Amino acid sequence: MTVVPEQQFARVVALLETSRPEQALAELGRLGGPAATDRLAYRLRAVALSELERWDEVAETARRGLAEVGPDAELLGRLGRALREQGALAPAERALLDALALEPEDPWLLCQYADLCTSVGQTDKAGRLLDRAAALAPDAPAVHATRVQLAYARGDDREAERAAREFLGQHPDHPVALAMHGSMAVTAGRVGEAHRSFGRAVAHDPGDADYAEAAWESRVYAHPLLLPLRPLYRLGIRLWLLAAASIAVLNLAGLQVAAFVVAVTWLLYCVWSWVAPPLVRRLVRGRWRA
Repeated sequence: MTVVPEQQFARVVALLETSRPEQALAELGRLGGPAATDRLAYRLRAVALSELERWDEVAETARRGLAEVGPDAELLGRLGRALREQGALAPAERALLDALALEPEDPWLLCQYADLCTSVGQTDKAGRLLDRAAALAPDAPAVHATRVQLAYARGDDREAERAAREFLGQHPDHPVALAMHGSMAVTAGRVGEAHRSFGRAVAHDPGDADYAEAAWESRVYAHPLLLPLRPLYRLGIRLWLLAAASIAVLNLAGLQVAAFVVAVTWLLYCVWSWVAPPLVRRLVRGRWRA
């Protein structure tokens, strides 16, 4: 039975919706004739390659598609995203502006431009772009993801965590939502929660190497031997300052013995923070391979 291009395109879309970009590319590779150079074929190929983070190929596909089918907002947006990932920020901005000139009310394009502005420190401009996108599609995954990234770039960890929870609440099975929730949990020192989120992200998108690496790292830091280090992960430099201040205050109060005990305890804690993670990595790696 002959499969018509419309059926193949529908199959590709279904594969992408279920986070199977490799299979989507294979299906696109079976297209022949005019369908292989159709506008939709180029768009879907660029999306699949984006999911795989093969940015050089995304840029090449987008450029080839633009040369073949003419101006296209989706392809220009994919080109802009790929160029941003490659560090070519000025050409990325040009591509995104050209895309928005064609589709000024596209929430995904607005979020892509907001992400670019965030990456170069233009957080106020990014916020205005995000507001426009949110007014058009308040529950779109791109809007949620951009909100988390913008809050984090502004140094507002509490807002970033709130936005990540909201993203996960609206899209509980979305791998990006799960990964962002896991990242915020790591920042807050909740490594067990982070491990569960990253593990679910891998389950929903097993081909993403970043999710797999994050799941492995969070498994390391969720290990019982690293339980004493969780305050250090949560507080960071603040814990060092607290320890130094405690030792200084005890010395000033004339409690040298207590200051000595705190200093020795802190020294042992620091040694454990250096020794334990590599040790646990070796233990976890051995079980992972087994």
